Amino acid sequence: MNIPFTKMHGIGNDYVYINCMDGQPANPAALSVALSPRHVSVGADGLVLICPSKAADAKMRMFNADGSEGKMCGNAIRCVGKYLWDNGLVRRKTLTVETLSGVKTLHLQTENGKVISASVDMGRASFAPEDLPIDSDREQINAPLTVDGKEWKITCVSMGNPHAVVFVEDACSLPLAEIGPGFEHHPLFPERVNTEFVQALGPAELKMRVWERGSGETRACGTGACAAAAAAVRLGICAPDAPITVHLRGGDLTILCGKDYAVTMTGPAAKVYDGVYEYEDQPE
Repeated sequence: MNIPFTKMHGIGNDYVYINCMDGQPANPAALSVALSPRHVSVGADGLVLICPSKAADAKMRMFNADGSEGKMCGNAIRCVGKYLWDNGLVRRKTLTVETLSGVKTLHLQTENGKVISASVDMGRASFAPEDLPIDSDREQINAPLTVDGKEWKITCVSMGNPHAVVFVEDACSLPLAEIGPGFEHHPLFPERVNTEFVQALGPAELKMRVWERGSGETRACGTGACAAAAAAVRLGICAPDAPITVHLRGGDLTILCGKDYAVTMTGPAAKVYDGVYEYEDQPE
């Protein structure tokens, strides 16, 4: 079977996008596992299906490289907005996309008839244990957590998906491949967790690396940047209602976090190429 796809990325957080307006693959989880390996397949952080929706202009389903389905991806949703506009599926610069963490509103910025960036209303960041979830009845705000014998200070934030934000002196020097799995699979997080290692560069500037559940270290994570900004506001590192620049390995995002922790994310969206994935049988 042949599956047409589009490779896209938001500051290096890359996914394979499939137009599913006329039907979805039978087993997208297995398909994501087949598509994602680098060097031997298309190579990506996962798979995104663009589907019809009764609640919004379109619905986004995203699958990590290990086949697990995620609730939300900030970098991917900007690319979904670009796909919808560039391919004429939606011709409004303000549009809505349904996700497993709710309907999100996007505002598209275009140049020469193509979307180059988008702002996304990401909803409110939550620190409530039940929203993450975490195996605790208390908020974890700069709270100690022992991972593989070492104590860290974490702030747990939900952006529709779970995040543990760790402020560090030097984000670049951390061996994420060694320490990331310990956070992801820590018993505090029954559904695993995305972990952001964040270095404060100033009152409106953060540097961040991220270990994503199901994908490992990625070049960027939009919801993670939002969680990092919300945690920085909660801890008094950054001011509310002022743009925060978050530097990630793949590029920069601008995050605005209000006093009520309503978050808006702005960043680029880019198409890499169109292709066709060939395989003999539908993955099972």
